[in-house]
Amino acid sequence: MCKGKTKSQFVAVASIAAELNAVMDVAKEISLAAANAKAIAFRAGEKAKGFQPITDFINELAKETIELVTDVNEHAIELYQLTVNNYRTTNVYTQLKLVENLSQDAVFISSIEQPLLKAQIKMDKCKRDFKMNITQLLDQLAEVMHPARAARVIAANSRIEASQAGEYLQSLQAVAESVDNAAQIIHDNVQRCRSALSVVEQTD
Repeated sequence: MCKGKTKSQFVAVASIAAELNAVMDVAKEISLAAANAKAIAFRAGEKAKGFQPITDFINELAKETIELVTDVNEHAIELYQLTVNNYRTTNVYTQLKLVENLSQDAVFISSIEQPLLKAQIKMDKCKRDFKMNITQLLDQLAEVMHPARAARVIAANSRIEASQAGEYLQSLQAVAESVDNAAQIIHDNVQRCRSALSVVEQTD
């Protein structure tokens, strides 16, 4: 693995961590929006009767997103460590291979065979683990997309219910708008994570 590729991997993994932190922040904002909406719906009483159960759905989606992102974040940290290990094991193998090539006529050339074999086995295992981790991350990121899509549907329903809330219409519509915007941000951030992962795959 050349230095340029390694640098690209580290940058990509760092960008994934940053995007995940942003998703977590937005999910927390959705949870706060749900709490605000619940308080408004309670004050509105019968006028916002249809909006009250929606606030529970919004809160559940926020919690689900936070849980999913927490799991994804753990895999992202593992991916960073695997990136380090991948670089180190590949570097050791490359150095040993260089020594072998430069020492073909040496008396004790056979003594390098065992360390070289061990280095190759370790390098191959590290690469397999690395690819497996990327696959798992992609699957988890796809799962994060589900509550984001559901949140957009709920936001649309929220607007309809808010229209029946009389003087509370603007407050509840603002909640629906914030949920919709947050869902879009989560979607975009997760997409950027997936793009970064594709960079990591290509540089492996």
